[in-house]
Amino acid sequence: MTTTKKASSYIPKNPDFIECNIEKTLDVLGGKWAFLVIRELFGGTLRFGELQRRISSVSPRALTSTLRHLEENGVLEREVFPTVPVTVEYTLTPKGQDLHVICHEMKLWAARWT
Repeated sequence: MTTTKKASSYIPKNPDFIECNIEKTLDVLGGKWAFLVIRELFGGTLRFGELQRRISSVSPRALTSTLRHLEENGVLEREVFPTVPVTVEYTLTPKGQDLHVICHEMKLWAARWT
């Protein structure tokens, strides 16, 4: 007795859009200043003025925008102290600290290829 196989009724999907994890990562990190801000915060908590001095080519407006974006995406935390004038400190979250490996690999790539 032989059995015959029926043709499979499964039709593979042909997705219009394939989600890209690299694109997601870049969306979380935001603009061109994000990696420089993150790099500086690997050393510990910093205030706005300290970040601006360490990344001298960033404008206050661009730095503010980058910090807000990174905070909204959970990469850093902002702590406000009720002093006059107000003191604001920025610290990487565990999510932000997890980017250390990526930054290190980018540094190695640049050393080899640029």
